[in-house]
Amino acid sequence: MVKITSLDERGIYTDLLRKFKNEGHLVSVVSPAERREKQKTQLKIDESGTSFLTVRTFNLQKTNIVEKGVGTLAMEYQFLSAIKKHFSKTKFHLVIYSTPPITFFKVIDFIKRRDDSYSYLLLKDIFPQNAVDMNYITKGGILHKMFLKKERELYEISDTIGCMSSANKKYILQHNPSVLESKVEVNPNSIYPIQTNLDTVSIEIIRTKYKLPLDKKIFVYGGNLGKPQGIDFLLEVIENTKQTEAFFLIIGAGTEYDRINKWFNEKRPKNAILLSGLPKNEYDKLLSACDIGLLFLNKNFTIPNFPSRLLSYLEMQKPIIAAVDSATDIGEIIVKNGCGFSLQSGDSNKMEIAIKNTLNEELTKPMKKKAWELVNKDFHVDLSYNLIISKIN
Repeated sequence: MVKITSLDERGIYTDLLRKFKNEGHLVSVVSPAERREKQKTQLKIDESGTSFLTVRTFNLQKTNIVEKGVGTLAMEYQFLSAIKKHFSKTKFHLVIYSTPPITFFKVIDFIKRRDDSYSYLLLKDIFPQNAVDMNYITKGGILHKMFLKKERELYEISDTIGCMSSANKKYILQHNPSVLESKVEVNPNSIYPIQTNLDTVSIEIIRTKYKLPLDKKIFVYGGNLGKPQGIDFLLEVIENTKQTEAFFLIIGAGTEYDRINKWFNEKRPKNAILLSGLPKNEYDKLLSACDIGLLFLNKNFTIPNFPSRLLSYLEMQKPIIAAVDSATDIGEIIVKNGCGFSLQSGDSNKMEIAIKNTLNEELTKPMKKKAWELVNKDFHVDLSYNLIISKIN
């Protein structure tokens, strides 16, 4: 769950909310302000009439598993208290919320009962199974059973569940027989794409700023650096790549960042560089000066993840190499639409072939055009908006 204080920022949530605002809807946003920010719960209203309620919570990201667990459970009561206090006279016709977290049943139930509103869940993560897959919690244990109960409650109270892909929808229906098929649909991650075309001079300026080589193809991995991303295979790829024309850029933050940084300090690879996370606008500029986008997922996942960083790669017209698990369909979508290559995470031979292929300009040139076509065809924010608004119209 992300903190939102302005709709001018770009992302899968802000782009969708901005679309609602631009279509004439009055928007209220409730998001967390983590404990480390030392900020009290507060409500601000901008010049357009959009309300931003930031709720003080425990640390939810980049923290230990105990605080994350406690914070996830406490968040439901913190949000409910803040909404009752600051939105006591506001009537909501539509409430949109996402996973994670899944602990919002009481919040949604309160708003629906009070305002007779329509509830739409954007399913961005399948919890608690993802935590079981990563060995964060034990299958069948007390925590697992408790979170399963909360998961069922959230699905039950949602009028519609929007899944990121067909594989997500299939998984939810197969593993939740009480969920009616009629209330589940594919509503993927979506953005308002902006085309970027940099000239050679601009690319050189950006690469020089970040100490990237000018004479090599830059393979970029951008985003969260955690256990779910299968970081070990990413480091293995960097160490074993024999293609001297390939240079790797890892940029992001997360629970595995310190371990990756330690690996870089010990190995001192000549074909890679590690950067900590950047603001969205700076990240986009850097990404635009790279050549190939990388997706990595932990091979142990049994749930179909669909990383939102795919959209940034498509928007920037980057050919993609996806090293994924067997549950997701993100690799199939990339290959089917001619945007890149897909392989099972851990398959070093196929990764080497994919890297060699993406160094071939003849192969990658048409992929750039198809990437832009795909983001506009299947991942445009207008599609998500129309699906949601059709429910209340």
